[in-house]
Amino acid sequence: MRVMITGAAGFIGGFLAQHSLDAGCSVLGTGITEPTEFLRGVDFEYCDIRESARLLDLISSFRPDRIFHLAAQSYPTVSLFQPRETMDVNVGGTVNLFECLRTAGLKPVVVVACSSAEYGLVAANDLPTRESHPLRPLHPYGVSKVGQDLLAAQYFANYSIPSIRIRIFNCTGPSKIGDVCSDLTRRVAEIELGIQPPFLKVGNVTSRRAIIDVRDMVRALWLAAERCEAGDVYNVGANQIYSVRELIDTIRPHSRVNFSVQQDPALMRNCDEPVIAGDISKFQSCSGWTPDIDLVKTMPDMLEWWRNRLVSHSQEQLAGAEPLHA
Repeated sequence: MRVMITGAAGFIGGFLAQHSLDAGCSVLGTGITEPTEFLRGVDFEYCDIRESARLLDLISSFRPDRIFHLAAQSYPTVSLFQPRETMDVNVGGTVNLFECLRTAGLKPVVVVACSSAEYGLVAANDLPTRESHPLRPLHPYGVSKVGQDLLAAQYFANYSIPSIRIRIFNCTGPSKIGDVCSDLTRRVAEIELGIQPPFLKVGNVTSRRAIIDVRDMVRALWLAAERCEAGDVYNVGANQIYSVRELIDTIRPHSRVNFSVQQDPALMRNCDEPVIAGDISKFQSCSGWTPDIDLVKTMPDMLEWWRNRLVSHSQEQLAGAEPLHA
């Protein structure tokens, strides 16, 4: 089977590429950032999802059986400062992908990585959020994901391209950068190495999230392509909900030093959903999937990844530094 992954050099893309290789597939990854160690064995091509001619050439040559569309500007905070680029990449890029498929005359299964950010604020009595809940995003990123979602639906309705929309809830794991789990484990690793004083800086410690391990997520995406109904939408996330304070508690037993928690106003977000959790029963019913990896395992794995990364970075800096003279 031929599998194409847009945004393959991203966080989920790398894990998904390895999963596809392990399944015996021929894998083509595309992206605009440097390939990671996860992409060994993958044919990787530099391609901005908005480049029509380049993308059409790759699709026509490779002729994928499955496409996992992960390419995106994926940071809500960045979207507040770069709303135009976020919409251009996420919405315009999705249009470009489907139009290239139309031009090439191909109809592979297309799994589109949508987002829980589409829902926005959800009342307590509507949690966990079902797929039928109104879409009321709080930032340009969420709006762009609504656009991706609905475009995928209409390309199935109008052109019979078998798209499957997966609304991904919070996802983390080793090599993740820029989410709460990554930030916490990185700061603890920096405290261990003496880069930072023994104060773990945090924002809102009461925010609660159902956070899934990326290794469970890629299994879900794979099963989505095999078992879900074309044109339909599914929530995928974790069952267990953690507050930021509880996340810190999963790190403490594995920290090599003691630290105290210090709230930093600079880390507080103006638009922050108090609770994010999705009803995943629809996806579980069609796929038979269930998450296996709890954050009690994920967080120590992430802490160890940051230790190795920071030590490696320090060694590279020392190797390139001028010799010290008395």
